[in-house]
Amino acid sequence: MTGAAEHCRPILAILAMAGFAIVAPDLHATEKLAPEQIDAVTRVTAEGLLEAVQRNPRLVIVDSRIAMDRRQGYIEGSISLPDINTSCASLARVIPSKQHAALFYCNGVKCGRSVVALGIAKSCGYTRLYWYREGFEDWKQKGYPFLKL
Repeated sequence: MTGAAEHCRPILAILAMAGFAIVAPDLHATEKLAPEQIDAVTRVTAEGLLEAVQRNPRLVIVDSRIAMDRRQGYIEGSISLPDINTSCASLARVIPSKQHAALFYCNGVKCGRSVVALGIAKSCGYTRLYWYREGFEDWKQKGYPFLKL
């Protein structure tokens, strides 16, 4: 494998380990919901995210969605790092240390992008990981403020 196919192999493996069914050509299409939990990752609700930011204003919030989704809106203060661009090097550019708290989200329970990004972060050695499984759709539905590009 070369090029894009080589880049996709680790993403496919992470999705498969998380229980996702892969349907070509969309590598992130699923027939299942995101898992309820991810080992070594703390799951939070929208309210938990707000509390985490109040407790730790330096919390890094990673939006794992692609640019097209982010244009629909995003949580203020989040950093755009799509799962397809997530690597140990890209994480090191946005998260100050492997012990620094980082929270990941994507569109919601039918979106596997944050699951993929968290799998990569774990494999890179990051230890204080949080996951907003319900994601941006839940955030918007609850009426919490968001920004648009």
